[in-house]
Amino acid sequence: MPYDKRIRKKHLRMKKLFYLCGALLIASSCGDNTKDDGKPKPANGNVYYGGVFKMNETEDFRNLYPHAITEVVSHRITNQVYEGLVKLSQLDLSVVPGIAEKWDKNEDATVWTFYLRKGVRFHDDPCFADGKGREVTANDFKYCYTKLCEPSGDNAWFSTSFKGRVLGADEYYESKTPLPEGVKGVKVIDDYTLQITLKHPYAAFLNILSTPAGWVFPKEAFDKYGVDMRVKCVGTGPFKVKIVKEGESVILEKNENYWAIDEHGNQLPYLDILKFSFVKEKKSEFLEFKRGNLDMIFRLPVEMISEIVGEPGSLKDNNVNFNMQVVPAMSTVYIGFQNMLDPFKKVAVRKAFNYAIDREKIVIYTLQGEGIAATGGVVPPSFKGYDIKAVKGFTFDPVMAQKYMAQAGYAGGKGFPKIVLQINAGGGDRNIQIAEVVQKMLKENINVDVDINVMPWGEHLESVEHAKAVFWRGAWISDYPDPESFLSLFYGPLVPELIEQRSVPNTFRYKSPVFDSLFNAAMKETDITKRYALYQQADQVIIDDAAFMPIFYDENYRLIQNKVKNFDANPMEYRDFTKVYFIPDEPKK
Repeated sequence: MPYDKRIRKKHLRMKKLFYLCGALLIASSCGDNTKDDGKPKPANGNVYYGGVFKMNETEDFRNLYPHAITEVVSHRITNQVYEGLVKLSQLDLSVVPGIAEKWDKNEDATVWTFYLRKGVRFHDDPCFADGKGREVTANDFKYCYTKLCEPSGDNAWFSTSFKGRVLGADEYYESKTPLPEGVKGVKVIDDYTLQITLKHPYAAFLNILSTPAGWVFPKEAFDKYGVDMRVKCVGTGPFKVKIVKEGESVILEKNENYWAIDEHGNQLPYLDILKFSFVKEKKSEFLEFKRGNLDMIFRLPVEMISEIVGEPGSLKDNNVNFNMQVVPAMSTVYIGFQNMLDPFKKVAVRKAFNYAIDREKIVIYTLQGEGIAATGGVVPPSFKGYDIKAVKGFTFDPVMAQKYMAQAGYAGGKGFPKIVLQINAGGGDRNIQIAEVVQKMLKENINVDVDINVMPWGEHLESVEHAKAVFWRGAWISDYPDPESFLSLFYGPLVPELIEQRSVPNTFRYKSPVFDSLFNAAMKETDITKRYALYQQADQVIIDDAAFMPIFYDENYRLIQNKVKNFDANPMEYRDFTKVYFIPDEPKK
């Protein structure tokens, strides 16, 4: 009909305009004046100095204050700005020295002693009396770890880091007034020696110290900026914050006083500038990458995968100007249930929903093969030694789905309330496409009506954490390379007493004494084979209770320009730009 054709033409014009606006935003956010002339400069060992590394995020960051970081975009920015005693290797995610050049532990691994490097300095900042960054000492770590154990709305890390593990941490958190000695288990031996005492052996302790919970910042910065540290960053890392324009761009510049030197005697980092833009449209992002206006993109636009990828894991022949990196991700995409509220208080309802979803079809047709159907538990198949097949997850079974609906009192879907599936904007069209498929499957297989509500990222998280959403899209990327990071999402003691209180990371508000017992036993087990066996049992408990609805295990697809070197891909998409560099462009013929 003519009317429909006019509407379609208008829609196409608006879509083209949207892509153009996205391209202009990326270009403008990357086009401000910097000291870089665009030409890499030779250094020792066949590496190069200089350059502006440009990347885009389809979600806005939420908070750049270390103790408040709960999402991956903030982490990708701040991991270049802050450091802790240890960090992770970008190559293999092993724990490597950070500000601590070495450490040792006692026989039962309950007393850890860290020896700090001398001469590590905080970034220059007006929070210091002379504007010059001072040297970092063990007292700075004592200060930050004490703040980590303070009850605060901006403290999202205590419960999954020091709580129940570091001696005196719980007592400090629960004290009505600050204890003069601080956290008993954190002791300053001298300016360059810090000792941490645990209540019991904890297998993932070094991993925890690599997270934002373990990063250091100066007291002067917190005293001056307070809550404004969500954008005012003062760390010790290879890059420091130059410009923050929320929703538009973040620009980090080289820390000229960084402590690290490479094996060839070159001062690190090699790059001059890191630039983050925040354009939400994945197709626009990819087109700008092809034009050379971005140096990398993470995840491919679903609707363009067939144009980009040929054989699994390889590019089509026409994409010769860039490289593709593919690794199985330490990431699980799921739909969450609010276990404390109707209608998902009933295990039978949660099981019915799980059996009603065809995960294989979602991966094959919706994701175009970019993922693995989540027919196991919450832990993805990216941990060596973790037998995902030992956890029996949900398969597509409409008959079983209908059986459990009837068991819950909703035979044929009659009487079941219309529910809202809340998803976050961003991520390209992938989130919406998956939500629409789930909506259709639930209607077809158990006669449940679902509305879809798309919310901005920050509002979505706020709603989920405060139990305002009962059915939502979620994803978890491991904070550190241990299955515990996933299983901690279901640890009962992390759930507050009142439903209106914020619950992080157990947003499902799931409680199971059996799960908690297995989880606690695994935390104290130092033998990795025995620990993984306990993890698998705990994972199975979650599935048996249908505490959530796993959809797929992600795979990390990343495209980088050919000139980018030393930028290793890993299952966590953990980024460390300290040693990333550009090689000069080849002369055009």
